[in-house]
Amino acid sequence: MKQNIDSKGRVARGGLAVIFLLAGGCLIPQTRLLSAIFILIGLFCAFEAWIGWCAVRACGVKTPL
Repeated sequence: MKQNIDSKGRVARGGLAVIFLLAGGCLIPQTRLLSAIFILIGLFCAFEAWIGWCAVRACGVKTPL
């Protein structure tokens, strides 16, 4: 997995990670399954931001950032 996003893309992925992790944390009392899904998505976004890799771009989709 080589880097395929720049610093703006990394910031965007980090922001998405924060949003998904917060949403997952807020959903824990209501639905544990949905909360777990949101938290896993947030962790994956954080991983993408950390290493500078985007799964969507790796599949060939051109993203604006």
